[in-house]
Amino acid sequence: MQEQGLKAIQPRSFVPKTTQTNPNLQRSPNLLLDMGPVERINAVWVGDITYLPMVDGSWSYLATWLDLCSRKVVGWELSQSLDAGLVIRSFEKALLRRRPAAGLIVHSDGGGQYMDADFRRLLAENKCTQSMTRPDNHYDNAFAESLFSRFKAELLRGGAFLDLDDAHTVIFEYFEIYYNRQRRHSALNYKSPENFEIELLNKISNST
Repeated sequence: MQEQGLKAIQPRSFVPKTTQTNPNLQRSPNLLLDMGPVERINAVWVGDITYLPMVDGSWSYLATWLDLCSRKVVGWELSQSLDAGLVIRSFEKALLRRRPAAGLIVHSDGGGQYMDADFRRLLAENKCTQSMTRPDNHYDNAFAESLFSRFKAELLRGGAFLDLDDAHTVIFEYFEIYYNRQRRHSALNYKSPENFEIELLNKISNST
């Protein structure tokens, strides 16, 4: 590497905290505890935020929304700022893409970004019901955390992105081309989220 003038990328060992709690805001109850399997598309979306290392040692943040029935990533947003706007923009993209009916359950951890007044107003305007993990219980949002675990293992592999534009391009290709349309999931009988939704909708259409 020295002969070729190459330098290894070494992201910071420090891991930023993405959950920013606010003791002055009320936590929503966990509505998924006794729900059982989700068998309808756009019945439950689960959201989370993760950090992404940049080559220059800085961090960017990725917010996603996952349909719990099909495991499809229905909305995502990337930003260098860890604020409520990140969650709001990612959710607005999901709404525009999916146009869910009233009654959608929106589940996340208890971070301040999800307790934000503007985000909760957006939920109310779209007749969504908020659900949150119990305090200090990360297993309550295991589906969203599992997504990030696979994402980093398959895409990042211990490296870092060149900059925000590079991260956006690579993440778009991963979610929109590979993960949603090609990657097979054992929970979906080894179908991709896209194919699973198509088969499910065809089944519903044929039964009516």
